[in-house]
Amino acid sequence: MTKSQDYAIETRGMSRHFGSLKAVDSVDLSIPRGSIYGFLGPNGCGKSTSIRMLTGLLRPTSGDIRVLGEVLPGSEEMLRRRIGYMTQKFSLYENLTVVENLEFVAQIYGLAWKVARQRINELLNLYDLAGRDRQMAGSMSGGQKQRLALAAATMHRPELLFLDEPTSAVDPENRREFWERLFDLCSQGTTILVSTHYMDEAERCHGLAILENGIKRADGSPQQLMDDMGAWVVEVAGDDLRTLKHALVREAQVLSAAQIGSRLRVLVSRDVPAPLDWLAPRVEGRLMNPVHPSLEDVFVTCTGGKHVA
Repeated sequence: MTKSQDYAIETRGMSRHFGSLKAVDSVDLSIPRGSIYGFLGPNGCGKSTSIRMLTGLLRPTSGDIRVLGEVLPGSEEMLRRRIGYMTQKFSLYENLTVVENLEFVAQIYGLAWKVARQRINELLNLYDLAGRDRQMAGSMSGGQKQRLALAAATMHRPELLFLDEPTSAVDPENRREFWERLFDLCSQGTTILVSTHYMDEAERCHGLAILENGIKRADGSPQQLMDDMGAWVVEVAGDDLRTLKHALVREAQVLSAAQIGSRLRVLVSRDVPAPLDWLAPRVEGRLMNPVHPSLEDVFVTCTGGKHVA
């Protein structure tokens, strides 16, 4: 069994209630050090609330939390210099230049002037901000602001980095580049917890929790979650797929039906032993092809209800 000290984050029954709303409901986590771990779920599922509790910004209603071996609540000040936090919304000063923002962050973390100057120069080069040091942060593009925010969050070389939907305002190219930066940090020993609602980003994580309505619905590596998925995936091609979709979703055994281009992607419960035989009379001669599940398929089966995109 993995020793406790090998985990950057451990929680048991972590909960946060706002009146009658259970924003986070008895979530258990064991996140290994040196890994990238993801929270996947829609807005309002508890991702940000969980991160705020794990960073010590919000007290849990109940449950046990241990971060980098320290118990929360109670170790916030001790952990402040060991963790970094990049919020969903750009939180630096738009009326300051790039270098002024970084100098301000360096002062917050108590870096000596010489050390701060060396670290700022290193970050400017590392995140392709060299030559923009005198640019006002408010005039930067979304991707540039993202790199600046990441530079600020890693100013003090944190052991653990929290990223709350960090790529929600950038284009796909910048998202890919951003993830390369994260893997660089991870390879140097930084543990990263990132929340996202993008399936392709979730697939990049070493481990993943799927959240819905504050509840952890699934936990494991993306590949493990896909291998263990409780549904068959069949793609159907042919005419009048919209009518077919509406007919199939009325079947209790069909968990989801979504049209993807000229194909209908159908998730059939594992309670059906032979999905192609079961579907054959219902698709009326259309072509069928069993396919491997995707992480989106896993999300659909984990979060319940009929998904009929």
